[in-house]
Amino acid sequence: MKNLITAIFLSSLMFGTPVIAGSGHDHDEDGGHSHSHAHESISGDEAAVKASKKIEQLIKKGKLDASWAGLKAASVEKKSYAKGPEWLIIFKNDKVTDMKKRTLYLFFSMDGHYIAANYTGI
Repeated sequence: MKNLITAIFLSSLMFGTPVIAGSGHDHDEDGGHSHSHAHESISGDEAAVKASKKIEQLIKKGKLDASWAGLKAASVEKKSYAKGPEWLIIFKNDKVTDMKKRTLYLFFSMDGHYIAANYTGI
């Protein structure tokens, strides 16, 4: 019994540690990791495809309205931040009535890992 309690305690230390998000983004917990190698950069087109897939996931989770489904990226940009370059993929949705939420910004690492999504672009 003592070993079981010790094992549970140690497991809680390993898995209970919160992840701190950086770069000023509101990071999503699920990560959306791809299987590319750590230093293989993806192209802007590949980033746009990954962003479209991420939007579908966010819709399924109820975090985005279904009207975002099937929209093409308005732009794909390589941005430099304090922690290094990232892909910024921008989508626009005229069906959204709240003007502040008509533009959706998705951030991906250069190797294709999802970082964050928000309406501010920051």
